[in-house]
Amino acid sequence: MDRLADYRRKRDASRTPEPVPAADSGPEAGAGDEDRHAGDAGAPLPRFVVQEHHARRLHWDFRLERDGVLVSWALPKGVPDDPAVNHLAVHTEDHPLEYGGFEGRIPRGEYGAGSVTIWDHGTYETGKWDDREVKVVLHGQRLSGGYVLFRTGNGWMIHRERMPLPVRLIPMLATTSRQPPTDGQWALEMKWDGVRALAFIEGGRPRLVSRTSRDITQAYPELAGMGTAIGHRQVLLDGEIVAFGDGGWPEFEALQQRIHVTSAAQAARLATENPVTYLAFDLLQLDGRPLMGRPYSERREMLEDLMPNGPYWQCPPVFPGDDFAAVRAASVEHGLEGVVAKRLDSRYEPGERTGSWRKIKNSLRQEVVVAGWKPGKGNRAGQIGSLLVGINTPHGTPKGLVYAGHVGTGFTVATLRMLGERLAPLRRRDSPFTGPVPPEHARPAVWVEPRLVIDVTFEGWTRAGRMRAPAYKGLRGDKDPAEVVREP
Repeated sequence: MDRLADYRRKRDASRTPEPVPAADSGPEAGAGDEDRHAGDAGAPLPRFVVQEHHARRLHWDFRLERDGVLVSWALPKGVPDDPAVNHLAVHTEDHPLEYGGFEGRIPRGEYGAGSVTIWDHGTYETGKWDDREVKVVLHGQRLSGGYVLFRTGNGWMIHRERMPLPVRLIPMLATTSRQPPTDGQWALEMKWDGVRALAFIEGGRPRLVSRTSRDITQAYPELAGMGTAIGHRQVLLDGEIVAFGDGGWPEFEALQQRIHVTSAAQAARLATENPVTYLAFDLLQLDGRPLMGRPYSERREMLEDLMPNGPYWQCPPVFPGDDFAAVRAASVEHGLEGVVAKRLDSRYEPGERTGSWRKIKNSLRQEVVVAGWKPGKGNRAGQIGSLLVGINTPHGTPKGLVYAGHVGTGFTVATLRMLGERLAPLRRRDSPFTGPVPPEHARPAVWVEPRLVIDVTFEGWTRAGRMRAPAYKGLRGDKDPAEVVREP
């Protein structure tokens, strides 16, 4: 039996740009022992394609490679995004494998006349395939996760399976910019002075995870009620944990005593004395429905509908891109780090630093790695006098951790004591820098393993790559020392 007989019968190869293989080149029924099947050991995964088809009625053609052909369904309402909604799937004739790459316009008067474009493509794994049900897991650019095609009477439907929350996820990052584009395609958020945290919520219980994938739930017990307040069985949020200062705006210094708490009793006490707030700015998954492939504007609208403003959690406002001057001025007035511009149509790309998110800082600010300290003198005798810090230069000369200056201001007495306690067990005999250190700083230095990251403000860079007048802002336990490089 010719699997493509119906396909050829409906098309005239001399009148349509679609691929029309000769009759003697098509696969026969039962063929495919040599074809790709998901699960075959060592075999590449079979392909899928979804084509947007502007025919007499707009629809999307859903095609799966199987036994040498593309088994096909027409979806009048497209591929369902919500696991709670099923869409009609009309089973159509098998298509040749070459059709998976077809884009073009089918002439008027021909079968399926109209334009065809590839909406998504990729590979898939098969969970089940029989006459009544097809279960697959797609790995595409827009589509990922489990889908089920199933018979209902004489027809078919397609359903998206509920996806579990990811076990681990690295947050999306922003590039540094001087100002956002002015093409009207951007939204603005404040750059909050806090600790980045993903909130994995299941059954009303949140699990907070830092940018370095460290579980920090125990440090912030006041956020335990956030999941119940949201009221959905499964949610994945991206946001920032902040502590509000006396002026009612986030202050990074106010957060310092909360960041490194590991004792449940101490965390409970501090939650009363110095509570934090979770500022949610993105929604990545909701009730089994992954949203990272959806545009930022849609995710943001869903987040605002979802997120209640509670005693320790809220969804802060977003502003039009055209209001950059006013938003930046408010950010400066309240001592915030800056503004983040996000492209309205941007996808959420875990672990990527793309131009779709751009941070515009109010002042020069840099994360640096602590490599040692100079003992203090005078009223700092017996304490840290200044920190010797560096940045990684993976592509420079020399490569590795290079000296970037010494930080001697911005400390409180409590901060100096805390830093001394954290650095003491990290002492080592030699310098961890790969390049030279000025002798006046190297001679008295106490060297440490480069494991702590701090945040500093400074006035600029010298030609030698040193920071001018750096001042301590806080300890960054959520940053990996290996990722600290000079920011543009």
